Amino acid sequence: MVMDGERDGEGGGGGGEEIFDGEYESGPQGEVDLVQEITSVIESVAQLSDYRRTQRRECNGLVRRMKLLLPFLDEIRDLDLPISETGIDCLSKLKRALLMAKKLLKTCNEGSKIYLAVESEATMIRFHAVHDKLCQALEDLPYDELCISDEVKEQVELMRVQLQRVKRRTDTQDIELAMDMIVVFSKKNDRNADSAIIERLAKKLELNTIEHLNNEAIAVRNFVKKGGQSSECVQNIIDLLNKFKQIAGMETTDDVLDHPVMPKMLEKSPSLIIPHEFLCPINLEIMIDPVIVASGQTYERDAIQNWFDTKHRTCPKTRQTLAHLSLAPNFALKNLIVQWCEQHNFKLPRKENPACSESNCDENKEEILKLIEDLSSRTLEVQRKAVKKIRLLCKENPEKRILIASSGAIPQLTQLLSYPDSKIQEHAVTALLNLSINEANKNLIAKEGAIPEIIQILQNGSTEARENSAAALFSLTVLVENNITVGLLNGIPPLVDLLKNGTVRGKKDAASALFNLSLNLANKGRAIDAGIVPPLLQLVKDRNLGMADEALSILLPLASHPDGRREIGQLSFIETLVELIREGTPKNKECAASVLLELGSSSSSFILASLQFGVYEHLIEITQSGTDRAKRKADALLQLMSKTEQI
Repeated sequence: MVMDGERDGEGGGGGGEEIFDGEYESGPQGEVDLVQEITSVIESVAQLSDYRRTQRRECNGLVRRMKLLLPFLDEIRDLDLPISETGIDCLSKLKRALLMAKKLLKTCNEGSKIYLAVESEATMIRFHAVHDKLCQALEDLPYDELCISDEVKEQVELMRVQLQRVKRRTDTQDIELAMDMIVVFSKKNDRNADSAIIERLAKKLELNTIEHLNNEAIAVRNFVKKGGQSSECVQNIIDLLNKFKQIAGMETTDDVLDHPVMPKMLEKSPSLIIPHEFLCPINLEIMIDPVIVASGQTYERDAIQNWFDTKHRTCPKTRQTLAHLSLAPNFALKNLIVQWCEQHNFKLPRKENPACSESNCDENKEEILKLIEDLSSRTLEVQRKAVKKIRLLCKENPEKRILIASSGAIPQLTQLLSYPDSKIQEHAVTALLNLSINEANKNLIAKEGAIPEIIQILQNGSTEARENSAAALFSLTVLVENNITVGLLNGIPPLVDLLKNGTVRGKKDAASALFNLSLNLANKGRAIDAGIVPPLLQLVKDRNLGMADEALSILLPLASHPDGRREIGQLSFIETLVELIREGTPKNKECAASVLLELGSSSSSFILASLQFGVYEHLIEITQSGTDRAKRKADALLQLMSKTEQI
């Protein structure tokens, strides 16, 4: 994972009950109490919802299986006969396992989404531990003694079989999240594609609304207060949360221990409590110019206008689609705010003259429309200047990306991709790269037919144009449909060629795009047929390029493909993996162990080969001093080795 030094504990903010380890008194009342408590645990879990996206499938599956026990408990409750000590012990064991499950489910319900994404693998290990505990508890149930009907017994046995069959989720989702976070936290990344990844992460983690971000801030604060994590981890989480807030137009803070929804004005005057209804739900500041939107909710004019300007057509609070975007002044609320301020000697901050911003907006619109018109000029130099200017305008400014796209630039830029002038091609493809940072623009670019033209430039363009084409494909293939399209349009071979023969930057751009593409099953085969494995193996071996981790991240999903395993699993490469596990950076060791585990899970021959190269002692060392993810991979490899020796 990106952030190291984490403990394999709770994912921040998850509550939990004390697990009962005592004894129940024998007798009808004690038995009824025990059965009722077990039932209450399951019923309380059934009330939970809104699990974190990274663990949602596992949570829903676990809850569904736990509910299968309710008919079993009903039959015990209806039983007139006393339960033996053995039966009580079995039910107590079941209760402890269910409490363990409930604690984990509450963590996935209340914890920090960011931390749970970072530590998704650790959380998966906790799910497996819960599955094991439940299986053990169910194996010992005395069905005959409890007079359980055959139908209910079959239902409980079904639950046990399902738990046994639950397999470890593939690493694809974890890798994708980790790769995104590598890009976000990379200190070396000098391209604005970071913004695309941030928007993508915010959407994946469902942290793209004001309400969700405020809830996440509270979860992060609770997580930090629990302690036990490194300062680097905490800072990375806070930094990412602040980046999500910036996208949503919210205030950011460096001190997560401050109340995340406390307006800054109250920090200056803690004894003065501003009525909640006076605060804008978006920026959480006292409203100066409150306005009503179509849903009936009230916001500060500038805050809601900024929301609309970034292509939102919903109410930030209710999330309903608005019938119109008109704003009506809320004079009644404004008068109440003014009266309250006078009574409490509270000075409202001055509001900037809106005419200035409107004037600037009009000027920007006129400038952009003129530039788009110049894209069709018959004068080559005018076209060059216009496309270069558009490229620069949409490089850093999210609002201008939206304005440029909505003004009709994308069709014009797409036409210029096939223009014979190399500089115009380069500027056009880079402008589309910058525009693609916006999620909505990704669809527009694809619909205009830009992908085949981008692939053409990737094959035949100048060095910089090829690099930026690869980066554009990386950004566009965030969307599954574009991922499939690039594969079908034969976009993988030129990316593999760039990976093999490009500059260092070109190799990195190609690797990023190929990583996205290799997450698709059909594209794995296409990439292998295009010869992706040899250059990846070379990148792993060439320490000077510093791309071993990127290459291993692509090799990992390819290793799940039979043809990929055959190419990757060379003895020389197994030796290279062992060398990285022995003497590589902490991240090298983590990635190398992950690939070796994927290979070894499919065939013991890879495990035996690594043992011949002396991997065992180095895995022991990693379990003691490696990153958290490396420790887990090393533990899993050691378990595989133990099983291999027993065969």
